[in-house]
Amino acid sequence: MRRLRPLWWLVASLMTTATAGAQAVPQSPSAPASPQSHRPPNDVGATSEPGRVQPSPATSELPASTPVITIHGVCPPPKSGSSPVPLSECKTIVTRAEFEKLATALQPKMTPQVRRQLANQYPRILLMSEEAKKRGIDKDPHYLEMLRFTRMQLLGVELDRALEEEADRIPQSEINDYFDKNAKNFEQISVLRIFIPKVKQVPPKEGVTPADMEAAGKEQEAAMGKVAEDLHTRAAAGEEFDKLQKDAYEAAGIKATAPPTSNPKLRRMNLPASQVSVFDLKEGELSPVISDLSGFYIYKVVSRTRPTVADAQEEIRNTLRGQRLQALRQKLQSSISSELNPGYFGPEMTTSPPGGARPVLTPRPASPPPTSAQPKE
Repeated sequence: MRRLRPLWWLVASLMTTATAGAQAVPQSPSAPASPQSHRPPNDVGATSEPGRVQPSPATSELPASTPVITIHGVCPPPKSGSSPVPLSECKTIVTRAEFEKLATALQPKMTPQVRRQLANQYPRILLMSEEAKKRGIDKDPHYLEMLRFTRMQLLGVELDRALEEEADRIPQSEINDYFDKNAKNFEQISVLRIFIPKVKQVPPKEGVTPADMEAAGKEQEAAMGKVAEDLHTRAAAGEEFDKLQKDAYEAAGIKATAPPTSNPKLRRMNLPASQVSVFDLKEGELSPVISDLSGFYIYKVVSRTRPTVADAQEEIRNTLRGQRLQALRQKLQSSISSELNPGYFGPEMTTSPPGGARPVLTPRPASPPPTSAQPKE
């Protein structure tokens, strides 16, 4: 099978299709998203995984030599001394092994959906490539310069892949050392938490000055502070946290359903600095009322879990992989510097152009074929 030319518009479209919809739901911070929401953070660790197209079981059972794409009307040029193949008999066959080699080179672990898109586009790409050769475009200086620059970019991509592989070779001793130095950051506690907003929800009044609003805000904050202290006393007496959270919302004039108070997996990184002291509490101990910009908080530690290095192995590996890869890239890039001739390029721009800086792009065909529609699931 002929090698696929480095068509960056194709790679970009395939990568875009592969990642479309695959959005991880970020973990919510400890404070509410906005003052108006009056919502405490969601439970730590909440994620969602979008549905994925599963490969057909028969796909992996096909022999490597099985044709998976048959292209009629395009065939290799005849060998020297051979007669041209009639167009009606001309065809190119792509085997499973050849197609998978191409797909893996373009994008490792390519999904079945994107593989089908590549297979649909490949015949046209091959046709255009062969026609360009017949016209001698592969000898054109413009094409050769594009090829030279594209080759540079491809080598850069391959170098980055090699750096990723190098960064992934992490000895177990380094993982163990990282865990020993950061063990407290992997500690998890299960807590009950009450969130009390600092400001009540009241209907807006006409003719209120900013000074009046500021004074009213201070009064409301003081009033809600007293509510928080009362709820803390009731929590210390053993009242249910869910009931106390509901009362906190009613006191703040919030009609929305009060959130659950149980947070079974909480880590230091999930809390702002003002609330990290919760990890100093013992099991069953109640925190004092913690005042934050977003509101007042009351915690009760239910249980504590101290994971082993085996439990945190994959997370540590991912962290170290990212750190090592960044260090390798920075070491490489810091070894060069450049200067531009202002007589040719003009003075250095002090502000970015609209939309931000624009990277150098590989020249592309004037009218690239449209990306085929994604198949419906």
